Amino acid sequence: AGCHTNFSTLAMREPNGIEAIDEAITRLKCRHKTHIAMYGKGNERRLTGRHETASINQFNAGIANRGASIRIPRQVGEDRCGYLEDRRPASNCDPYAVTDIIIRTVCLGEKDSEEQQALSAKKSISDRD
Repeated sequence: AGCHTNFSTLAMREPNGIEAIDEAITRLKCRHKTHIAMYGKGNERRLTGRHETASINQFNAGIANRGASIRIPRQVGEDRCGYLEDRRPASNCDPYAVTDIIIRTVCLGEKDSEEQQALSAKKSISDRD
């Protein structure tokens, strides 16, 4: 089971907010492994790429795509403003940690150093064991 997380900023909800949503998706893509490391233990058993989930090893986004990492609801696509849905968090995630990493990535523009990327990859592997 997942803990799909809906997220928006004021800019996303304003007219033509799809541009802010697209920018957020670009930022989320760059930190995919870091987010996965924060999104709950055993998530690799759920994020298989089957059964309306994305693969844990790939990041993708799409309008009304339940198999995407980040789903943009159909109405948001039509209205060109609204929110995005991060479908990666597992049901056992810490919702405060999920919110924290999303805010740090999207609003504060934090990026991973090469060292952080290596640690995230290592943590992701150790969580599988």
